[in-house]
Order: sequence, then structure tokens, then C-alpha cells
Amino acid sequence: MEKRFPVPPFTLATALEKVQLAEDAWNSRDPQRVSLVYTPDTEWRNRDQFINGREEVVAFLTGKWAKELDYKLKKELWSFTENKIAVKFEYEWHDAAGNWFRSYGNELWDFNADGLMQRRFAAINDVPINSRDRKFRDAGDELVLAC
Repeated sequence: MEKRFPVPPFTLATALEKVQLAEDAWNSRDPQRVSLVYTPDTEWRNRDQFINGREEVVAFLTGKWAKELDYKLKKELWSFTENKIAVKFEYEWHDAAGNWFRSYGNELWDFNADGLMQRRFAAINDVPINSRDRKFRDAGDELVLAC
């Protein structure tokens, strides 16, 4: 069986590490890489969609990042128990027309003994923003402010 460290039971340090690893994986925007942190039969609720298994995760994320361009995410640990983690997050992205959004939400994660996520339940809301109001910028992004 594959393992994905850190594994439960979580401590504050390992829960924080698990959240950072998830943030890093999602910011890669690589659906295949992201899918490997989930069990082969993972169950998701993402907004109004129900996703089952790694293949559906890859298909979902491929479509997501084709729509949500220049996606940049920040996750924060909210709470944890032995094998569960709750996070709050926000991310920014723009559509093909150049309209920017900030998406806010919460996720509840359940892990198996090998550290793979069995269940992910996400509630997410999108808010239109002006590009100058972005929080998450890459080093190459230019910010032009009106004087």
C-alpha cells in the first residue's frame, strides 16, 4: 500500500505540514500530482459536484485549471483530530476574458492510516475582484497603481 507522509494520528506540527503539502501540490496545477494524495476510491464534494476516485479527480482538476487561469492558493489549518483536518482557504484566478476572482472556502479532510485522503468536502464561494486588489502575486507580476 502506498503511504503519504505525514500519517495519522496528527499532531499540530504534522497537521500544519499536511496543509502546506496540500497547498504546494494544488499550486502546482498538476492534476496527476494532486490526485496521488488521495485514495484510489476517494470521495469528494466540491461545491455542487460529487467526485469519486482518482480518475474523476484528474478530470475535474484538468477542467478546473483550464477555466481558473493563473490560479494561486493559500490554505490555513483550522482544526485537526487524529485523522481529520479542517482548513480554510482562499485563492485567486481569472477567466479567459480577464475577469479576476477570489474564492473563499472551507474543506474537511478524512485520512486513512497511510496518510491518503479518503474524503474531501469543500464549500466555496467566488467573489469578483479588480486585478489591482489581488493578494497573491508571483514575482513576475507587475502592479500598476493609478496615482
